[in-house]
Amino acid sequence: MMRYLFISLILICLSLASGSASSVDINDPFPKAGASYLLQVNGRTLWSHKPDRRLPMASITKIMTALIVLENTKPDEIVTISDTAAKETGTRLGLKAGERLYVKDLLSAALIHSANDACHALADHVGGNEPGFVELMNKRARALGLTNTHFQNASGHDHEKHYSTASDIALLTIIELNNPTIIGTVSIPSMKIKTVNGNRTFNLKNKNEIIGRYEGAQGVKTGYTSKAGKCLVAFAKRDKTDVLLVLLNAPNRWLIAVEMMDRAFAEVAKTLAKQ
Repeated sequence: MMRYLFISLILICLSLASGSASSVDINDPFPKAGASYLLQVNGRTLWSHKPDRRLPMASITKIMTALIVLENTKPDEIVTISDTAAKETGTRLGLKAGERLYVKDLLSAALIHSANDACHALADHVGGNEPGFVELMNKRARALGLTNTHFQNASGHDHEKHYSTASDIALLTIIELNNPTIIGTVSIPSMKIKTVNGNRTFNLKNKNEIIGRYEGAQGVKTGYTSKAGKCLVAFAKRDKTDVLLVLLNAPNRWLIAVEMMDRAFAEVAKTLAKQ
C-alpha cells in the first residue's frame, strides 16, 4: 500500500514538473506515437493517447490465448496437430497434421515466435476447435471487465469483430505478468522445441526486438497485420520501477518504445532523487 501511495505522489510530481512545456499535453507527450497508446509506471497510468479507442490488435491477441491455455491445461499435455491448424496462414512453424507436441512447447512457439499454427493447435486442444476456444476467450474477457474487447480468432487475424483497446490490453497484461510461466517465456530471446518423438526440431526467435537489447526488458508481445499495423506490448523492470507500454498501430514501434520507456524511467529516477 505504501509503495503505491509513494508512486502516486511521484506521478503527480511528474505531471506538475512537465507543466512548463505548454506546447505538449502532459498526459499525452507522444501524440504521434501510434493510433493509441498507454504507458503505466507500477500499475498507474502516466501517459496515454486515445487509450479506449477500439482497434485491431493482431498477435497481441495471443496474450489472451496464452491465459486461456494456462488456465485449462497442464504443461506436459500432448497436443495432436489438426488439419486446420496445419493449414494456418501468416507466421507459422510449418507444423504437419498428426504431429504431436507438448502444450508448453506450443505455448512457447505462440508467444515467442508468434506461430499461428501453434496457436491454432492449442485452441483446438482446449476448445475442441477454434470457435469453441474463442467462446472461452470472450467469456474470460467479460469476466475480467474488458468491456471494449472482442475476439473472433485465437491468432489475431483481422476481422471487424476482433478488436481491443490499449486500456484493456494493459489490464490483461498485468494479469498475465503475475503468471511465472508467461513472464518466463516472453523474456526468452530464442529457444528450440521438438515434436514428442523428437523427429523434428523448431528454432524459435523472439519477435520482440527489445528483448536482450533494452535494459530490464522482460516482454511481452508483438503484433502486425495490414489492418492493425505494427503493435507492441513492452514491459521493463529496473529496481523497483515497472514500466508497461501498449502501442497500437505504431509505425516506428521500436524507436518510439525505447524513447518512451527511457523517458519514463528517467523522470521517475529524477523525482526519486529529489526526495
